[in-house]
Amino acid sequence: MRPMSASTQRAAVELGQHLCTWRKLLGLTAQQVAERAGITRQTLARLEHGHATVGLDVFLNVARAVGQLDAVVKAADPYETDFGRARSEATLPQRVRH
Repeated sequence: MRPMSASTQRAAVELGQHLCTWRKLLGLTAQQVAERAGITRQTLARLEHGHATVGLDVFLNVARAVGQLDAVVKAADPYETDFGRARSEATLPQRVRH
């Protein structure tokens, strides 16, 4: 397993807490969300407790189950930021090499 930075671990915990809060605000049980996401209740608990080793598919399926998938995708859209919009005229390279 690769080492994880403290900031990445904090973000995993925060994201898990946010999904847990959405679940509770919607009045859904962990079992209901797990079923809607196609995962086990134990996997949902791992995600909600900030275990960053759950897969991206799990995160996205849970976000969908609590109605937040579109918001998650939009939050990652660079053109939704001032910087991205400012740079939108630039031609993006096909690949970035170092």
